[in-house]
Amino acid sequence: MFRSEGDVMGQARPRRPDLGGRSTVYGTRGAVACEHPQAALAGIRALDAGGTAADACVAMAACMTVLAPMTTGMGGDAFLLFYEAGTGRVLGANGSGGAPRSATIEKLISRGIKEIPERGGLAVTVPGAVRLWEEAAERLGRLPLAELLEPARTMADDGFPVSEVVARYWEAGKDLLRKNEAAARALLPKDRAPVAGEIFHMRDFANTLGAVATDGADAFYKGEIARSIARAAQDGGGYLSEEDLAAHETTWVEPIFTDYRGIRVYEIPPPGQGIAALEMLNILEGFDMAGLGATSAERIHHEAEAKKLAFQDLYDEIGDPEFWRHTEIPTERLLSKEYAQDLRARISPDRASGRVAEPALGEDTTYLCAVDAEGNGCSFINSLYMGFGSGIVAPGTGVRLQNRGHSFSLDPDHPNSLVPEKRPMHTIIPGLVTQDGALWAVFGNMGGPMQPQGHAQVISNLVDHDMTPQEAVDHPRHFHSGGTLLIEGRVPEEEIQKLRDMGHEVEVGTDYVVPVGGAQLIRMQENGVRAAGSDPRKDGCALAQ
Repeated sequence: MFRSEGDVMGQARPRRPDLGGRSTVYGTRGAVACEHPQAALAGIRALDAGGTAADACVAMAACMTVLAPMTTGMGGDAFLLFYEAGTGRVLGANGSGGAPRSATIEKLISRGIKEIPERGGLAVTVPGAVRLWEEAAERLGRLPLAELLEPARTMADDGFPVSEVVARYWEAGKDLLRKNEAAARALLPKDRAPVAGEIFHMRDFANTLGAVATDGADAFYKGEIARSIARAAQDGGGYLSEEDLAAHETTWVEPIFTDYRGIRVYEIPPPGQGIAALEMLNILEGFDMAGLGATSAERIHHEAEAKKLAFQDLYDEIGDPEFWRHTEIPTERLLSKEYAQDLRARISPDRASGRVAEPALGEDTTYLCAVDAEGNGCSFINSLYMGFGSGIVAPGTGVRLQNRGHSFSLDPDHPNSLVPEKRPMHTIIPGLVTQDGALWAVFGNMGGPMQPQGHAQVISNLVDHDMTPQEAVDHPRHFHSGGTLLIEGRVPEEEIQKLRDMGHEVEVGTDYVVPVGGAQLIRMQENGVRAAGSDPRKDGCALAQ
């Protein structure tokens, strides 16, 4: 059980190694946190070479497409938040692609399709990650894209040892990969998933990375690679075309935010689910969260109930704002403190509410973050949506195609309905925090619908429970989905029983259970020291200069 300040015989909280686990990593210049040590090392080397936090994140994101091919890839989407130290501005970028231009509800219904399947070509939307990599490097970085992609290209070409968590995910996805000839050839060359410690090569993918390094993102969105991607999606029953790929652009956005007990928390605006994290924080701000035990039933209850209310709004209100035909998405109203007060009044202090409607969201993503010597901060997330995305690999490229289109509704009156070129309601959300205009933290928590819940829980750990970055990402998390509240095994049994007595349907998992996601975090201390933590539920680490 985690012990908070004063829990141990009235003494100060014991430090490592008393409680075991990992230490917070401290540095005076730059810092990175990522889900794989080799990717984190690429990020630190980018900083060592004079790169910015954005350069470090692009380098790490590219490496993760090699090191964790089921969670992220060039065939997926990406988002970032960037704190500009020189101006104090927070910038946002939406690197997600839309539905194919020829994909319509009418066409799918005429084919007898009642909902977009999880896998296959119909679920493939335009991948936006590669264009965002290029624009992030050009607009926010100092190093050439080719230099940032070289560590990933080398890993893919020379081979890399498969890590433990990734090996487990790979094994879970092998049956899906066997359904697509190019996927099986690229990712199951021995007709099995690689085991931990085994060297794995991705030479076609290395060539694709090399082409983008040489000729920029256009090498991906136009020409032979684009032709292979479009053909693979169409052969799988989808509508993605070369024209869809060639027309894709990154959208630079004004981030949304809310203030929580003296800090300002930023998220990417709709169609992302970051607005739910901010709604949850607004609701929770009205409760004495610091007065509740960090692993108490009361804390978990309040967070789960706030989640239900915020996710009902996700289902009812959130879609691509450029295509929501009936009215504007009421972002300002949803983020208002007055609205949060109304929602808060609906939460019973000791009884769980019933199940609410919520969007069906995938769970496989990679999150990473960096702070550089100048104090710029970058929060970055890259995803294929579900494990191995659509299950389709574009022949000759090694590119796994995402299945983001699965989240579209075929109800034309739904805010997340399928419309040509429309972006789906998005799961992947980077987080960034300032205090009095200065960078306070970059953070995120991958894991589909866990992401807003993880954002709120990690922020509460830091602010309400005074945890260090490593403690904040290590601390037991809980995940509410559908009608079930998943609790990690480190929560005391008496607290679990209290939750059941409140009416929660509780499932108790292992001490570090996968569905609560993987968090990465870098905090800026008042003395300028960077303090970083990396989730033990993943293979990665934090590193600092």
